[in-house]
Amino acid sequence: MHDGAQETDPAAGPDGDQRWAELADLVLIISREIQFRRYTDERAVHLSQSEGMVMRYLKQDPAAPPSRIAAATGLQRTNLSTVLRGLEHKGFIERHAHSDDGRGVTVHSTERGRSNTVLVRQEWAATVSEAAGHDTGHLDAALALLTAMEAGLTRERPRIRATHPATES
Repeated sequence: MHDGAQETDPAAGPDGDQRWAELADLVLIISREIQFRRYTDERAVHLSQSEGMVMRYLKQDPAAPPSRIAAATGLQRTNLSTVLRGLEHKGFIERHAHSDDGRGVTVHSTERGRSNTVLVRQEWAATVSEAAGHDTGHLDAALALLTAMEAGLTRERPRIRATHPATES
C-alpha cells in the first residue's frame, strides 16, 4: 500500500499461527492413521516410515548411491545402513558396485520393491479418498499447499537438523 498502512496477511498473527498449528497436527495425525492401516491387498508389505521414504526416493532416482539417499531423505548414514539392510532382507532393494575398485555402490529397487510401492500407494489413495468422501473439490489446492510445505521443510532441513536432530526409525 502506498498510504503508509501495512497490508495484513490473514494467516499471520495469533489466529494464523493457530491455523498453521492445527494444520501441522492434522498432517501428523493423518500420516499416522495412514501408516497404521492394514492393507486390503495381502501382497502389500508394511514398511517402516524410514523404509517407505527410501522406497519413495528410489521411485524417482532408481540407481542412487547411499549418500544421495541419505541427503534426500534426511536419514543419517548409520540409520540408512540399517534401513537398507532391512529392505535388502525383504528383497526390495539390491546394491550394485559401480566402480572398478568395488567401493562405490548404488542402490536399486527390485521388481518386488517397485511392485510393493505401487500397491501401497494404491492402498493409501483408496484410504484417503474414502476418508474424504471421494470429494476432489479441494484436492488440487491441498496438493499444492502440501507440496510447497514439503519443499520448504526439505530446503530448511540442514539448519533444523543441526539444532534439533529428529529421531529416526
